[in-house]
Amino acid sequence: MDTDDDIVLELRQVACQYGSLRVVNDLSFRIRRGAIACLLGPSGCGKTTALRAIAGLEPIVGGEIHLRGRVVSAPGLTVPPEQRGIGMVFQDYALFPHLNVRDNIGFGLRRWSAAERQARVDELLGLVDLKGLAERFPHELSGGQQQRVSLARAIAPRPDLVLLDEPFSSLDVELRERLSVEVHELFKSQGISALLVTHDQHEAFAMPAQLGIMRGGRL
Repeated sequence: MDTDDDIVLELRQVACQYGSLRVVNDLSFRIRRGAIACLLGPSGCGKTTALRAIAGLEPIVGGEIHLRGRVVSAPGLTVPPEQRGIGMVFQDYALFPHLNVRDNIGFGLRRWSAAERQARVDELLGLVDLKGLAERFPHELSGGQQQRVSLARAIAPRPDLVLLDEPFSSLDVELRERLSVEVHELFKSQGISALLVTHDQHEAFAMPAQLGIMRGGRL
């Protein structure tokens, strides 16, 4: 039986809407510490809106979102993204083009000491197999390498939870499946919980995860 300390993320009857259009309705689920979950559904089913609400990028009109037992979203309440302690991995990688690999990965560690930051970045370069590419810039990397940088940057501050928005959809099938396995192993080794949203069944099933199917804004 789960205790409150086991639950990193909990949604309780969450609803989101744009104008009069309800796009997420009565959405409830929880993710345990160290677990990986996936929301699978077609475009327009509400999964990305739900992810953005969890990140603090969209308000909710009903229900509550809890992170580590703390209410971070409710009607009239939206704790800002930077105060949620969540890592984000986007479909388009969202790397800073003017920063090299090392500085992209260390971007969220600016409050760490220089020595701590360098040690953490060096550790992550090894974990994502990019040690020899630390000084390269994003345009000098392949799509798979860029996604590894994005993943390393997301987990650098040691968040409890990472959100992944269709992170492998621009990659070919073989690379997508290989990266999915690598990401799963990486999160497990770091003790990080993750929530993946995708419309692609291959992407959903490539990463061992608890799976929820969304349709019409409902789970």
